[in-house]
Amino acid sequence: MSRVGKQPIDIPEKVDVTITDTSNGQTLNIKGPKGALVSNFRKEISIKKEDKKIVLTRANDEKLVKSLHGMTRAMINNMVIGVTQGFKKELDIVGVGYRAQVQGQKLVLQIGYSHPVEIEPPDKDTKIEVDKNQTHIVVVGIHKQAVGDLASKIRDVRLPEPYKGKGIKYSDEKIRRKVGKSAAKK
Repeated sequence: MSRVGKQPIDIPEKVDVTITDTSNGQTLNIKGPKGALVSNFRKEISIKKEDKKIVLTRANDEKLVKSLHGMTRAMINNMVIGVTQGFKKELDIVGVGYRAQVQGQKLVLQIGYSHPVEIEPPDKDTKIEVDKNQTHIVVVGIHKQAVGDLASKIRDVRLPEPYKGKGIKYSDEKIRRKVGKSAAKK
């Protein structure tokens, strides 16, 4: 049995969980103080709500079903965490003259290109915040994958380079620095 998949998921006080059977699996609807998330899961894994806990069981021991067991449990746990606490990714901008600002919902980046780069959040639940120094970006939301994807999209606009470290990097990321060309001796 999957070590991750067999662990029950605790349902916090302010969270409402609804499980609906469909023709090709089950639909899970989770509502909490920060918002609501809906997701569909395959029929090989059965999801049941028992005494303030969500329990997952698998139909058989095939390799695909075993891998789905732990993944499904992790996804449901992330949904519960998202509607109660939310998720956050932080990015730093390094470089002279590089800055970011929020205009409405859009993030406008000025990072050395001839034009400003605009990035818009994919949904209303994901928000972008910038500090007063305009060099620290925070992506906040209830859907873990949406937050990670948006943070990755922002980072991809100007990847950190290894010589001076300029670019956009995650706050906890360590950039591996390279030594530049040294002056030739005469």
